[in-house]
Amino acid sequence: MKKVTVGIIGAGRIGQLHADNILRSGLFHLKSISDISIDHLKGTHLEQQVPVLTTQTDDILKDPEINAVFICSSTDTHVDFIKACAKAGKHIFCEKPISFHIEETKEALQVVQEAGVKFQVGFNRRFDKHFRKVFETVRAGKIGKPHILKITSRDPQAPDESYIQRSGGMFMDMTIHDFDMIRYLSGTEVAEVSVSAANLIDPKFKRNNDVDTAIITLTFEDGSLGVIDNSRQAVYGYDQRIEVFGDEGVVSAENERYTNVQISTKDSITVDHPKYFFLDRYKEAYVAEIAEFAKAILEEKPLSCSGEDGYKAELIALAAQLSWKEKRSVSLSELNAVAVK
Repeated sequence: MKKVTVGIIGAGRIGQLHADNILRSGLFHLKSISDISIDHLKGTHLEQQVPVLTTQTDDILKDPEINAVFICSSTDTHVDFIKACAKAGKHIFCEKPISFHIEETKEALQVVQEAGVKFQVGFNRRFDKHFRKVFETVRAGKIGKPHILKITSRDPQAPDESYIQRSGGMFMDMTIHDFDMIRYLSGTEVAEVSVSAANLIDPKFKRNNDVDTAIITLTFEDGSLGVIDNSRQAVYGYDQRIEVFGDEGVVSAENERYTNVQISTKDSITVDHPKYFFLDRYKEAYVAEIAEFAKAILEEKPLSCSGEDGYKAELIALAAQLSWKEKRSVSLSELNAVAVK
């Protein structure tokens, strides 16, 4: 069976996750991993199973056997790597966001288009079986025309301050998944964004000009409405729920729990907590997203999560950031004329 030969740029947590999934997949051959330092990979199974571990990205770009590259490095390096991979004729899978600056994202995607390579953004939640069933239900018209879309997305614990400092802020780092998901579910573009946000969990967010709690209201081009609520700390676990309410019904997806066991007594009814870590909650989705990427290359199939999807999620994130800072509703049509820092 033909396989896609790949290299990975960035060997942190997400890079290693993709490496493990690639090694288990029958669709890929993982030839090389590159990072500024590879000492943390020495003595691991990756050192044993991956032919090339290198600190030189050019080793991947210049390798004619490598068909595609997974970009899993820090966001501030994405644009340069995207351009270099595209010019080298490599198909690209890039973790979100594409960049922190919308003009740089547009430039990178232009290079991709000119090179004619495939480009997929790592919005793994599109590939979650529960969320995909909600999507399919909406697209099949089973609940009629969507009127209200709701997403609850709350992390189990706040990240370290060092992470906050380089994250790009909650809207670009965390909520961007929800911006993509709400577009995906709606099938309609967002026209306007309004944000109410606060610092309620830890002063380290405020120290870094960031927020930890938010309610985001979105108006779509067809007049339907969306609501996203975010928190950086849900003490009971990783809270991930969606709902689409339409004129003929409603469809929703609840949290995944460690078991579906329910204990009922005269005193109480108890169930397990939601899964605590995003790598547990979306384990299958990470596998499914790279499988689609491989099949798009091997079978010339279209991608369901393109560079345009990444760009549009960034636009909504920037509108949210501007809404929070200026305490007003922001139309996405403004963003061509407004520089958001």
